[in-house]
Amino acid sequence: MHISPMMFGLLFLGGLFAGFVDSIAGGGGLIALPVILSLGLPPRLALGTNKLQGCFGTASSSYNYIRKGKIRLKDYYVGIACTFMGATLGTWTIQQLNAAFLDYIIPVLLLVIFLYTLLSPKLGVVEQQAKMPPTLFFTLFGLLLGFYDGFFGPGAGSFWMAALLIMGGFNMTKAAGITRIMNFTSNIVAVCLFALGGHIVYPAGICMALGQILGARLGSNLAMQRGSRFIRPFFLTVVFFTLLKIVYTTLR
Repeated sequence: MHISPMMFGLLFLGGLFAGFVDSIAGGGGLIALPVILSLGLPPRLALGTNKLQGCFGTASSSYNYIRKGKIRLKDYYVGIACTFMGATLGTWTIQQLNAAFLDYIIPVLLLVIFLYTLLSPKLGVVEQQAKMPPTLFFTLFGLLLGFYDGFFGPGAGSFWMAALLIMGGFNMTKAAGITRIMNFTSNIVAVCLFALGGHIVYPAGICMALGQILGARLGSNLAMQRGSRFIRPFFLTVVFFTLLKIVYTTLR
């Protein structure tokens, strides 16, 4: 398909902004996907292209968190492996079943996360006692949230952040870094399957990915410098708009 120079510019800027927001609190897809859909692509092509560009953003911010010493990759191998398995199963399952029943469950869960975070001003400011052993936590949530991201997707970053804060006891800076790693893992699964099906527009995805890389680097740097009090309003905003989008899509 033909993409004009102006559209390439819009894709780059959309990727930049999406990568910036996503690296801090997740939810970059809320920005990136509408930009991709403005090309007039069918939904499946738009979703595949979105997953491709999103992989570059999550890879860039994950590397930045690791490089700056905020998280150690070796501490999360169990979570990565379980997220990979869950996402593979979820992506396969969505091709067999209808995900429409989740339209009514996910807004309720997002509303609970939003209210809990809003009413818990100290949540994520300092690390707390974990409510589950790390291996059990990453096995359980890796499988569940990996499956969810492969099966449905919207709000996956918010669910990871909430689980890491509430059940894992992490502070918001570390939770943001771990969330990026897990999102990258499940995105890779989706990209491989979309690519096998021929559902990616590579020129658009790569152009947007360049913006994602830059935006993710800027956003993750700010998140690490400013800490939890900077991440918290971003996280609440992303959860709120994800909730609005899903409710609007369901009722439309």
